[in-house]
Amino acid sequence: MSAEQKSLNVLVYAPALVGDEKRPLAIVHGMERAVPGLRLEWTTSEKDDLIALPNRDEGIATDKANGGFFFLCNDDENHPVTLSGWENPDGLAAGGPPHFQVSASLPWDSAGIAAAVDVLEAIGEGAHAFWGHVSPEGYGGELAQQTRHSPSDPDVSPRGLPVLGLPRDIPAPEIPHFLGWLNYWSDAAARAIGFPDSTRDAELLSRSRRTATGGWVVQLTEAPLDLDNPAHLKALKRAYERFPEIGGRAAP
Repeated sequence: MSAEQKSLNVLVYAPALVGDEKRPLAIVHGMERAVPGLRLEWTTSEKDDLIALPNRDEGIATDKANGGFFFLCNDDENHPVTLSGWENPDGLAAGGPPHFQVSASLPWDSAGIAAAVDVLEAIGEGAHAFWGHVSPEGYGGELAQQTRHSPSDPDVSPRGLPVLGLPRDIPAPEIPHFLGWLNYWSDAAARAIGFPDSTRDAELLSRSRRTATGGWVVQLTEAPLDLDNPAHLKALKRAYERFPEIGGRAAP
């Protein structure tokens, strides 16, 4: 599948919504500011027909269906952008409570790539997220091969990447489950994995941004991750070696 047919997928993981939350509106407004000219003022019907939302903000503020907010999109078939949020019943760590999960997609083109860092920062900060990432469409398949589902699974994936634990293997919700192309780490997440270290993280820091709340957006490679590219695969392996806590791999 060509890059023109694919998207960049954004996912962030945050504490569940409680009461009269302002986070959903902050996320929507932040994403619109991050992408020049973007207006997320439509949703879709069950038949995928576009439906305009003249009272979108009021609807988001009052409709907390599924513990989040309803599907939003722009009105541009050539450059589609989407956003939604919901409560995921699974915990992010062993014995953890449900969490708030936000998903967005950007077109995998020059404009989408240029906006990706700002979008991840806006959604991560707006959601008060623990951690999150942006990665090319299809990256979930790579992660599935990298996840240990039973004690008999091998210690490395087919690409030689380290095998990652399931949420029950993660000791705290702040610890990321995996690495993506772009990574949002809250201040708590960064401290949990020991980032940054001025002596070991010079290369990563050259592609990193500090957020207003003390977190970080960390970019592993200049272009979106392509694990068929030996340099990208090497960069990902190097990052996993640097942060053994990610994926519950560090010794207790």
